[in-house]
Amino acid sequence: MKIQILFPVFLLLCFSNLISQDEPSDYLSPEFHKDRRNNVRNMMPKNSVSIFFANPVRNRANDVDYHYHQDPNFYYLTGFREPHAILLIFSEDQLVGDSSFNEVIFVQERNELMEMWNGKRLGAEGVKSKLGFENAYTTDQFTDIVPDFSTFDSVLFFDFKNDVRDDKNNPNDLFSLIEKFKTISNYPVDFNPEKEKFYDVISLAPNESAANVAQVLKSNLRYRPSLKDDKLLDEFQSATTQEKLLEIKQKITLKAAQSNLDAIGLTEIMRQLREIKTQEELKLMSKAAKISAVGQVEVMKAMNPELSEMEIQGIHEFVYKKYNVEYEGYPSIVGGGHNGCILHYIENTKMRVGNDLVLMDLGAEYHGYTADVTRTIPANGTFSYEQKAIYDLVYEAQEAGIKASVVGAEFRAPHNAAVEVIKKGLVDLGIIVDPKDYRKFFPHGTSHYVGLDVHDPGTTGPFKPNTIITVEPGIYIPDNSDCDPKWWGIAVRIEDTVLISDKGPVNLSNYAPRKSEEIEKLMRKKSPLSNFVLPEIQ
Repeated sequence: MKIQILFPVFLLLCFSNLISQDEPSDYLSPEFHKDRRNNVRNMMPKNSVSIFFANPVRNRANDVDYHYHQDPNFYYLTGFREPHAILLIFSEDQLVGDSSFNEVIFVQERNELMEMWNGKRLGAEGVKSKLGFENAYTTDQFTDIVPDFSTFDSVLFFDFKNDVRDDKNNPNDLFSLIEKFKTISNYPVDFNPEKEKFYDVISLAPNESAANVAQVLKSNLRYRPSLKDDKLLDEFQSATTQEKLLEIKQKITLKAAQSNLDAIGLTEIMRQLREIKTQEELKLMSKAAKISAVGQVEVMKAMNPELSEMEIQGIHEFVYKKYNVEYEGYPSIVGGGHNGCILHYIENTKMRVGNDLVLMDLGAEYHGYTADVTRTIPANGTFSYEQKAIYDLVYEAQEAGIKASVVGAEFRAPHNAAVEVIKKGLVDLGIIVDPKDYRKFFPHGTSHYVGLDVHDPGTTGPFKPNTIITVEPGIYIPDNSDCDPKWWGIAVRIEDTVLISDKGPVNLSNYAPRKSEEIEKLMRKKSPLSNFVLPEIQ
């Protein structure tokens, strides 16, 4: 009888070992996340606490949720990929009873039934053993363990997302955690992070700069309707004398001092940290970029005029899954012909791409880090004269942008370099007469940071080593544009994920060819997908 009991247990242990061996081994290490938390702590003001909430579970329809995706900041600091969790980082050690800690994480408890339906949970003990936390508790213990928030000079947090659902069957879900936080932090019902930001700016500004601050506030009110209802801000921006300005400034200073809540400060801390990638991050980013480029290469070989936009999308994403990519970094863009003129076209419903150009903007997200890669190719394998003229111009602009992506250059340097090429090129082709009109056909910027988010946080100052940006000029000529109709419907964007290093720019996605001649050459190669035929379904 004992043998009958122990043998299944032995099999289970062996099977568990196999499962653990089969899981990816290249996630970021617990030491990486701990180091990131220490960096946050070192950048926090004295006597402060920072609170990070996990992402909400988002509903797709009825009782079906979307595949869960962790908040990038939360993942960056913890490596934890489950919902309903909260992380606290303290600037100094905290004493609660006999315990001393400077960070603590609260996660959902283990639940045999829920884990049978929805997958394993780490639980508090798993977070300790797998992620290296010394202080981990279940969410039902949140209010019992956290110190009195009123004793801190600053309570830093990100403003709450507006799609957090209340799970009535879970008293310790994210919604409940937020409500508990609001209660113990004396969170005002009318709290407005933007208003608080301007209160701080006005309070800290020298008296002699009050008039300039009022002008900045006045210009911001046009774009921030939520600020218009604040009486003090309205009085400050409309004050006509220096005496009145200083009177209102004093009132704002007194009101700002009444709250220790700060929903702005963490934004700058995380922006500075996430802008510069570590060697561990660079490995994941390089892999995401290479996988994204392989997807582009396989589509180039498989492309033919009979393909639909959705089939093309499917080839890219099939490649991603072959490399065990968890997600796409953003909704896949596959625009044939005129559809390519829509910058964020994601319907991908065109049934036949024909002889048009096909603009493909897709990125693999590997272990949280996403690439951002775009190629534009002729569906029939050969660029027409007009298509090639526009394509080669965009390629030349991208080359200029990449060369400008060096340490110490200003953030807009790649864009400025690309713009100069496109201005001249559009004039030379007769598409525009006035160089200033280039914006009609190149309406977006050239670069953004990329990392855990496809539009990653970063500063606008000079480029630093180990930052990663995109370089993505484009030209889009919709129907009925003010130029020769022969150009209508041509849309070209070329985008690469570029590492800014001390040795110069490194194109992480250069596995996918960019030159028009190289693209045509690759498209003449055979694809194993060409003979993949499925039964027709009416």
